[in-house]
Amino acid sequence: MPKAVKRRYASPRRDEQARETRLRIIRAARELFVTKGYGRTTLAEIAQEAAVAVETVYAAFGNKATLLRQTWYVESRGDEEDVPLFERAEMQDILDEPDLATRIRRHAAFVTATNRRMGPLTAALEGAAASEPAAAEMLAEFSKRRLDVTTKYAKAAAATGRLAVSQAECRDVLFATMDGTLWRRLVIERGWSDERYADWLGSAWIAQLVSSADAAQGPAGRHYPQSRREEPHDTREADVVHGSEDTTAHER
Repeated sequence: MPKAVKRRYASPRRDEQARETRLRIIRAARELFVTKGYGRTTLAEIAQEAAVAVETVYAAFGNKATLLRQTWYVESRGDEEDVPLFERAEMQDILDEPDLATRIRRHAAFVTATNRRMGPLTAALEGAAASEPAAAEMLAEFSKRRLDVTTKYAKAAAATGRLAVSQAECRDVLFATMDGTLWRRLVIERGWSDERYADWLGSAWIAQLVSSADAAQGPAGRHYPQSRREEPHDTREADVVHGSEDTTAHER
């Protein structure tokens, strides 16, 4: 008598519950990696934070390095779908913009939002990279992916015929300014708003990359209120200089 073949029982509700559990674990991992540090966080602590058994974490991800990778992807893309950020609808919509200066401003806003989302986890991995191979590998992969994205973006920009620099230089300028370092310096350390940063970044890219005639057609940079970390300029030295000039003029 033929042996009965076991069939997997398909349950949409069970699949949805599994996805929710995975996301709960990922959110817990992200919180602990950022607040406690990747190296000092254990899977048992992640399980406790996510309110699941540690066996569930192992069953879903296998090890901490794999969990880190999935946490990174969800943080950068917003979900676990295996679709790179560059190929997603929002980015493709930006690339469909025919005016290069406008495209660049929209891209700057997109990059700023990504920096905001990824900033804390990136900083945590940079702090752990010296002693944790998984963190160093994730950062290296991120750098490699960023180079691939900027290569594609530069090629699309060159196709408009509006680049003021070579395709290679466009790629390198974008690569050097998209990793979140500038965002942290100006937004986190100097108190700029994301809106101000996106406007500045777009203006800087346009000035560097777009031919002058086309760049002039773009919207002018906005004026922003003084950030919370900016202090009034000390005018005492200027007053002294001006005072001596005035005195000299009076004596004449």
